[in-house]
Amino acid sequence: MRIQISCSALLLAMSGVHAAEPAYPTKPVRIIVGFAPAGAADITARMLGQRLAALWGQPVVTDNRPGAGSTIGSEIAAGATPDGHTLMVVSASYAASAGLYKKLAFDPVKSFIPITMIAAGHNLLAAHPSVAAKTTKELIAYAKANPGKLTMGSAGTGSVTHLAGELFKLMAGIEVTHVPYKGGGPNLNALIGGEIQISVMSLSAAIGQVRTGRLKSLGITSLKRSVAVPDIPTVAESGLPGYEAKNWYGILTPAGTPKSIVAKLNRQINDILRTPDMIAALVKQGLEAEGSTSEAFSVYLKSELAKWAKVVKASGLQE
Repeated sequence: MRIQISCSALLLAMSGVHAAEPAYPTKPVRIIVGFAPAGAADITARMLGQRLAALWGQPVVTDNRPGAGSTIGSEIAAGATPDGHTLMVVSASYAASAGLYKKLAFDPVKSFIPITMIAAGHNLLAAHPSVAAKTTKELIAYAKANPGKLTMGSAGTGSVTHLAGELFKLMAGIEVTHVPYKGGGPNLNALIGGEIQISVMSLSAAIGQVRTGRLKSLGITSLKRSVAVPDIPTVAESGLPGYEAKNWYGILTPAGTPKSIVAKLNRQINDILRTPDMIAALVKQGLEAEGSTSEAFSVYLKSELAKWAKVVKASGLQE
């Protein structure tokens, strides 16, 4: 009799576990991206969406809503029904934009629940070959001895590469003249041509120029070295401890989404990120699969918001 009761209890418990699994998704899922098609955030969202659609048997649609550093898309996502059928892929620009704009129609922390980090890409502190410094430490020493003489380019005022440069200046305690360009391509060409002397830019865009000797690498801007070029030290280890300005991508859902759905999304997306297929697809984009718990991504997101808010304030960039 005791055995029968135990078995019955076990069956009830198991049925309870299955009952707790949400019937989700029950209709097409929309992934909002606050940038135009073909960018890294868009490509990341589409790669993830294709795999989720295959898993769920439901369409997953990428909805591009570019503008204002992704804040337009964020506002739309924040106002969506919190049932897991609207998600949003965000990047480092999300954290930076929160500091750049005084008035937002959403709260970057309270309006969303972080699901997981998806991937991260490395930036490179690069220099024109004419720059005598061979390391971050030597560059800082030169900048301190020659305040205002170095020129640092970016993809535009308020861009992630601009803020990465401002963070570098702030942490190093140096004066460098900022020169904004209209996009990463023009910024790269300006550095190759010697119009500017240094810049923080995408590793994937710069590494080919480094290998041909047209640019000089001074350090990876992540806290860990790149798997693709492990011989290049980080800025943090080569002269500026604690410096980090990486490209990261994560996924959020509107606040109020049931915890069971958040947990299911976290588990399924992290499972996808561990597959060789997804890892290889991200590597082709110059990205490395990350994955995390919802709680860990929440902590990291808050730290990024605080970091870039400090940089924006110190640089007087807030609009």
